[in-house]
Amino acid sequence: QVRLVESGGGSVQAGGSLTLSCAASGLTYSTYSMGWFRQAPGKEREGVALIYSGGGSTYYASSVKGRFTISQDNVKKTTYLQMNSLKPEDTAMYYCAARQGGLRSDYHEYNDWGQGTQVTVSL
Repeated sequence: QVRLVESGGGSVQAGGSLTLSCAASGLTYSTYSMGWFRQAPGKEREGVALIYSGGGSTYYASSVKGRFTISQDNVKKTTYLQMNSLKPEDTAMYYCAARQGGLRSDYHEYNDWGQGTQVTVSL
């Protein structure tokens, strides 16, 4: 069974940086799309950054372009989210997700999820 485990969340001041990690097991890594989603109180779950190595494609939400970078380590089967210049509006629970095939921004199309890691950005 697919297992995804997130780590790296925490509390930082505005302008700071964090790197999230998602360790995957039980899947053929190169055939999956991996994504980072987030959900804040009163808001829908949104796709933050997605990557599909097989198609050489990525996706970033407009609100994080230029600040966040998604990357992969194929040996460790780990997906990273480097977050720079963090803002209070980035505060949310961040989830790692996986699906078979290409990129999709709708969270309903992802079948496998991690437990989430909290990111809190303060003034």
